[in-house]
Amino acid sequence: MTTWLEKWMPEEPQFWETEGKARAWRTLWVTTASLTLSFATWFMISAIVVKLPGIGFKFTTQQLFWLAAMPGLAGGTLRILHTFLIPIYGTRNVVTFSTLIKVIPCIGIGLAVMDTATPFWVFIVLAFLAGFGGGDFSSHMPSTSLFFPKRLQGTVLGIQAGIGNFGVSLAQFMTPIVLGVGTVGAAQIFSAKDKAGQVIATKEIYLQSAAFWYVPLLLVLTVACWVVLRSIPVRASFKEQLEIFKDKHTWFCTIIYVMTFGSFAGLSASFPLMIKSLYGSFPDAPDPLKFAFYGPLIGSTSRVVFGFVSDKTGGAILTTFTGVGLAAVTLIMFSLGLFAPTGLDAFPAFVTCMLALFFLTGIGNAATFRQYSMIFSHNPIQRAGVMGWTSAVAAYGPFVFASIIGAVISGSGNANGFFVGYVMFVIVATFLNWWFYHRPGCERPS
Repeated sequence: MTTWLEKWMPEEPQFWETEGKARAWRTLWVTTASLTLSFATWFMISAIVVKLPGIGFKFTTQQLFWLAAMPGLAGGTLRILHTFLIPIYGTRNVVTFSTLIKVIPCIGIGLAVMDTATPFWVFIVLAFLAGFGGGDFSSHMPSTSLFFPKRLQGTVLGIQAGIGNFGVSLAQFMTPIVLGVGTVGAAQIFSAKDKAGQVIATKEIYLQSAAFWYVPLLLVLTVACWVVLRSIPVRASFKEQLEIFKDKHTWFCTIIYVMTFGSFAGLSASFPLMIKSLYGSFPDAPDPLKFAFYGPLIGSTSRVVFGFVSDKTGGAILTTFTGVGLAAVTLIMFSLGLFAPTGLDAFPAFVTCMLALFFLTGIGNAATFRQYSMIFSHNPIQRAGVMGWTSAVAAYGPFVFASIIGAVISGSGNANGFFVGYVMFVIVATFLNWWFYHRPGCERPS
């Protein structure tokens, strides 16, 4: 069974209708399923860390934020590698292998949480390996952009990335559910404590199940990827792909995508621990996992929906709207004191505003990838490379957000300092988008 197809001409109507469309959509659904589990395993540690103190691990707030940050560091680094893999090794080989390798951190983390004597450095290594799930986005999206004609780019990229992003909510939604399901090993006693550190309630949980339950799914999907997927004959060497770095628009698009996807991923990784750190010491404090999954869910949904919209309106106008909205909502949160609360009465407004930020990032994520299809429409290899590279840099969002927010909260007791810098960055990125891609007479309308 051959890995490489003999020809691929999605812009030719007859080829598309007779041969291309069915294979392209079949490929999309299989790779999207793989991408969904990629995001889920990438963010599983962000849902697990909030439970570690309750079962006996003596990690500080800063250490917990570092564990949530490490998958972002690995994911961004591995995305740089994945940026160049599809034109060299092809969709079938890359996606199949990247699906299988995610079994390693799932088994490792499951074993680690079963022993409270597991040292912090082991968790750091395993959290870094969870970045396997973050790295392969830069293979999935460029691959999809090559399978489909330009007129469908916003739609299909919105579908794949949006449904893939649901993996973040999947991790945060399923974790509380599977905690009650025994898989391998004994149950742990989880102790809920008040502000003074006194135990107020206990229950049995299986924290290892939050990692182990992915393993059979990954194995089945690995087989499906190998059987269904093929690679299209668009090939380029590593050296040829480096041409993208000579184009200034590669760098502008990178900054803009950090604003959109970097925000989505960074907020997804930080949201549960922000709830715990900012609001967890008040009486009747909320369970972070009862709220955290809503953010990625809303951001993923808006990415799917606005993929279709961006094909009609163009991406640049939606990206500008996203930037203005992110800055405005963050400033509202400042004015209401939501990053430095004095009581639990601020929590509903905090959650509402955070969900608004997630909604806006979903719009921006859909819009920016539609823009890249137009900005780099003259060269499909360059287009795929830019998609991979920008998503690689933006994947550092969880590392940047979680590590800096953790440091700021540990040092000041609130998150104000981080979000001051965030607003300034959003303003710069929005201006770049408006100047080069949106305003009348701009250089590359998109």
